[in-house]
Amino acid sequence: MHQHKPISELLKRYILNECDEEETSWVISYFQSSTNSNDIPSVEEVLQLLKEHQKTEATSTDLSFGDILKTAKEKEQSIPSKTKSSTLWRKYASIAALFIGVLATSYFFWKDSQADNTMIIPPNAITLEMEDGQIQVLSEDGTKQVIGKNGNVVGLQKGNQIVYEGSSTSEKPIFNTLKVPYGKRFELKLSDGTVINLNAGTSLRYPTNFLKDQDRTVYLSGEAFFDVAQDSLRPFIVKADQLDVRVLGTHFNVSSYPEDTQTNVVLVEGSVGMYEQTQSFDQLTSTILEPGFMGSFEKENGTIETQEVSTDIYTSWMNGNLVFRNMTFESILKKMERHYNVSITNNNTRLGEEIFNASYANITIQKVLEDLRVTYGIDYSINDTHITINQNPASMK
Repeated sequence: MHQHKPISELLKRYILNECDEEETSWVISYFQSSTNSNDIPSVEEVLQLLKEHQKTEATSTDLSFGDILKTAKEKEQSIPSKTKSSTLWRKYASIAALFIGVLATSYFFWKDSQADNTMIIPPNAITLEMEDGQIQVLSEDGTKQVIGKNGNVVGLQKGNQIVYEGSSTSEKPIFNTLKVPYGKRFELKLSDGTVINLNAGTSLRYPTNFLKDQDRTVYLSGEAFFDVAQDSLRPFIVKADQLDVRVLGTHFNVSSYPEDTQTNVVLVEGSVGMYEQTQSFDQLTSTILEPGFMGSFEKENGTIETQEVSTDIYTSWMNGNLVFRNMTFESILKKMERHYNVSITNNNTRLGEEIFNASYANITIQKVLEDLRVTYGIDYSINDTHITINQNPASMK
């Protein structure tokens, strides 16, 4: 199937009833002139497509492939040679039957899985969970409509971005949840024009449309950079674990992974207020950040400390870069796991609290590890996607 990407992609679109008239004709014409079964999707591939597009019906596609057989029969009658016509008919019939068989088998397998209320999510998949619990798998180079609770189109995914259109008659917010796995990033544009870049291992719950005269509230687990659209009447609030971050319109980064002991907020432009969720925002008691400062919220005791920082260090991940500044080795390993989608075991506990500084621009994890070995004397081994930091490294430089 992977030998002819253009036709294979068309077949996927055909299964999902997304082909226009010209593309449909091309698919039918292709099957009338090719016997390359490598182009036909596997049961697993078709099954996944059906799960992503629950409106697909096997019968509608089967009927279209009936046109292939019909056309083949007509061509058979126009050829004088009995041998040639029989060969031609068998050729068309076998191809169409094979494809329909794959589709039908996948469809009924999919229906059974739906009856059991189970859904198989591909590993390392970007997912969009709707208000009703329905989950869609997003391809980083795909196009998909985001359908609201009332059946209307509320947004559009194109490549690695979803854009919400900002029109709704709902009297209460309807939430979607976007989850980005390790090793990937994604961008989101909310209905008010706010743009959010999500880092690896991040989940964001947000309303498909912000309601009039209500705060614009989203829920973050992980790390994201916010470019918040200005709205003096509706504050934008990021709820990150135990911390609330309140802004009117600005640029800032929030890092709040569940496994981290701190939630860090780095302000690039504008002004933000930080306060514990058990409290309410107050201009006098909340911590107000200035541009170029980072506020660190200690999850254990609820304290907030601020310091001046170089904001580029904390936003470089959006360009695929890794920057470590005065960071413990254990924190570096966590960051590498998320960035490269690997698991790391550190058998050298002595290194855990050692402080490191390093910067890497879009390079492989093998090169990062080799640099750490040469610079700091770290010893390691790699087994597929698992990395082991060995117990007895060379003496550190």
